[in-house]
Amino acid sequence: MGWFTTTLVSAFLLPPLNLILLGVMGVLLLKRRPVAGKVLVAVTLTLLYLLSTPFVAETALRKLETLPPPSFANNGIQAIVVLGSSTYFNAPEYHGHTVSRLGLERVRYAARLHRLTGKPILATGGGPLGSGISEAAQMKAALEKEFLVPVKWIEGASGNTRENAYKSFAMLKKDGITHIALVTHAWHMPRASREFEQAGFKVTPAATAFTTRYKTNLFAFIPTAEALQKSRLFLHEAIGMLWYRLTPAPDPP
Repeated sequence: MGWFTTTLVSAFLLPPLNLILLGVMGVLLLKRRPVAGKVLVAVTLTLLYLLSTPFVAETALRKLETLPPPSFANNGIQAIVVLGSSTYFNAPEYHGHTVSRLGLERVRYAARLHRLTGKPILATGGGPLGSGISEAAQMKAALEKEFLVPVKWIEGASGNTRENAYKSFAMLKKDGITHIALVTHAWHMPRASREFEQAGFKVTPAATAFTTRYKTNLFAFIPTAEALQKSRLFLHEAIGMLWYRLTPAPDPP
């Protein structure tokens, strides 16, 4: 399934569009089947509240997150692989495309790991919108120009996490590299590490940007747009993990 089709299907399965469609169905049923219509409207409002509540959204994301290893010293990793995460298009202050906010969080941690371990970096991520510059190239530019950290390899042809894994393995195995530190968001790590292991890597998870909360108070139960976005991330990962389990992976290169 191509990037466009996957993105379109995801839009219908994830909030807010799935909630809008459910609510519209409820409203349309109110005249002919009032009970069913009222139930659908009530379910829509309940889900909207829950998915928009910081306490619920953050608790869900934490279920996906795994703890990082205590130390990367002498654990056998041969390289650092950092996954791309969308693009900040036409950034006026940078005079062109550059890494997104999420991508920058990953790049920052990859730079830290390079300084701690001295291991070379591979940046992986394509450009599905045809922007002319891949996410991998954007990350390389940010790492080298802003973090002053070299990037040895870039893989700019992949369109999803599974392709990140298999194309990265095909590239790194030429240099005899099979044990990597994998850098991505903590909520994305379960799906990403599984794909990279199936591709042939031994993976040391190097998760970043964990879901944290200073304290739980009244505001944790007041709906926010940010919380709805976090719920969307959780559902996207859950659906992605299910889809990858149901679809056969290619043979390792």
